[in-house]
Amino acid sequence: MGYRIRPLTAALAVAFSGTAPVMAQTTVLDTVVVTAAQMDEPLKVVTDPKAPKQPIPAHDGADYLKTVPGFSVIRKGGTDGDPVLRGMAGSRLNILLDGEHILGGCGNRMDPPTAYVFPESYDRVTILKGPQTVSHGPGNSAGTVLFERDIRRFAQTGYRFNGSLTAGSFGRNDQVIDARAGTPEFYAQINGTRSSSDDYEDGDGNKVNSAYTRWSTGATLGWTPNDNTRLELSVLQSDGEAAYGDRTMDGVKFDRQNVGLKFETRKVSSLIEKIEAQVYYNYVDHVMDNYSLRTKPAGSMYMVSNPDRETTGGRLAIALRPADMLQLTLGADYQRNIHTLRSASSMTAVPAFEQLARTEDANFTNIGLFGEATWHLSDARRLIGGLRSDSWEAQDQRATLRLGTGMGATTVANPTAGQTRDSTLTSGFARYEHELQAGSTLYAGLGHSERFPDYWETVSASKESATSTSAFNTRPEKTNQLDIGWIRHLGALSFSASGFYNEIDDYILVQSGVVKATPARTVSIVRNIDAHTWGGEIGAAYQIDSNWKIDSSLAYVRGENETDGTPLAQIPPLEGRLGLAWNNGTWSVGSLLRLVAGQKRYDLNKGNIVGQDIGATGGFGVFSMNASYRPSRAMLVSAGVDNLFDKTYAEHISRGGAAVTGYDQTFRINEPGRTLWLKAQVSFD
Repeated sequence: MGYRIRPLTAALAVAFSGTAPVMAQTTVLDTVVVTAAQMDEPLKVVTDPKAPKQPIPAHDGADYLKTVPGFSVIRKGGTDGDPVLRGMAGSRLNILLDGEHILGGCGNRMDPPTAYVFPESYDRVTILKGPQTVSHGPGNSAGTVLFERDIRRFAQTGYRFNGSLTAGSFGRNDQVIDARAGTPEFYAQINGTRSSSDDYEDGDGNKVNSAYTRWSTGATLGWTPNDNTRLELSVLQSDGEAAYGDRTMDGVKFDRQNVGLKFETRKVSSLIEKIEAQVYYNYVDHVMDNYSLRTKPAGSMYMVSNPDRETTGGRLAIALRPADMLQLTLGADYQRNIHTLRSASSMTAVPAFEQLARTEDANFTNIGLFGEATWHLSDARRLIGGLRSDSWEAQDQRATLRLGTGMGATTVANPTAGQTRDSTLTSGFARYEHELQAGSTLYAGLGHSERFPDYWETVSASKESATSTSAFNTRPEKTNQLDIGWIRHLGALSFSASGFYNEIDDYILVQSGVVKATPARTVSIVRNIDAHTWGGEIGAAYQIDSNWKIDSSLAYVRGENETDGTPLAQIPPLEGRLGLAWNNGTWSVGSLLRLVAGQKRYDLNKGNIVGQDIGATGGFGVFSMNASYRPSRAMLVSAGVDNLFDKTYAEHISRGGAAVTGYDQTFRINEPGRTLWLKAQVSFD
């Protein structure tokens, strides 16, 4: 087993935990390692991505989200998994980075939006569960995740600094720097992250093709002429490479370029509380091949694919206070993305794909109008609601389709070539909140979400429909959901319970292994079905005394494919977590027990754009421990061991293992075995 910590990183970590420069003011870091995030407001979870977590997340957005009850991750390798909330993945989960939409290029989801998230470079992660908002863009039938940065106006000339170093088993090595400086009128921010890991091993000592290296750099310039006005320009560049254990190719380039411009002004008048405006540009250039990060199988061709996607967008929102008891937000947003592709193969040499022209295969445009209001019926009662209208347009630019794989593949004319389809979709919600007493809130909400089929459901990888070689005309998906819950904070006890039930009309199902004739082939098809899911989450934390605290959570979801009379595919099983921590303000020690039930409810070869069911799974339990030490108010050193007993296990929804030269093939992509980690952080201003 490889539990090595690289000497340079270890030395830097020790040095980082030494004496800090004396500053006028320091930021106090949380002492306790976070093992579960709690819901403090109805259907809303807010977490600090800079706080140490257990299990240690891969340096991407999906692995970070798996620490929140209700989330799971579809594992493909060491990084770039797809997040799943309440059994829903892909564009059913709305992901925004600083208010911007970003869409990956890979037709087989090597790079979901969370692949371009470097969590510790953000200040806050907000999760909004269910279709209970309309102000953050379309596509939130499962929920919305906001990765956000907060840059406060400097009251006087000064600076702030956050940094961390992480080292761990399997060559894990992370560095993060976030430096900010400014005056009351201007500020600047520079941040950089780098994370790398070798192949990890499962509990049986089998290596998984999973090594990765990821980095990002960003810069922000801002103008703050007064306390209520901010104009900000930001630029970002990131890249990386990642090996995958679930497929025949690896990702050798994840280049993202971003430019964003934001404007915000508050307290404009007695009626206008705030005006927000932003525009952005995101470009993703992705390369995957079967030879750079692995040994090409003997007798096979060199294969490379280079998709890219250009996304432009903007948003305008005005917050109004037409009456003392009424808050209203009105706005509009826009997004357009264009996807192109070029690929090459050769039996004798590495293809010179960079010399090939790119070919556009699809583009999507959305214009949304929204309004969201909060009406305070009394000091203890609130009614919150919203309405949204989205105008969609999509164009299929593929002239031909490739049927089948390998040497037997054929090329045919695309029956939807040049077609343009458009839809006007409506979403909305209404939620009632009642504070029974201080710290206790009951709520109930109804939400309706209409989701336009995405690139992966209509165009990617030449997916077909049941009756055509093109799935471009797949119908939009409509979700009607009831959310109820109770949140209680009383003394030493914090408790939250949330439940949901939905009916989904025209649920977009992806089914693999379908045999078609003329020509004879096995394909993946996209079709609309009717379905429903239900479930919820329970979380509780109890402060036993001034030092000891216990926290727990339980998450469950169940789904039914009403059209086929089968379980809805790709649904994670019942999961519980139990944490116990001791903390005296300087030292802390904690533990986490994660228990996952077996999942016997599955539907073979059916699922979503990320993966399909491949069989039943047994239950498992994983025990982890952590400790931390705070030598000063500005410094924190934490360490832990994940999967202490070296359990071999795989998540039910994870992808099947592929045959990779030099690696043992497993039925699913197994999770890492025993993992040691050490993290040092510093924060001061």
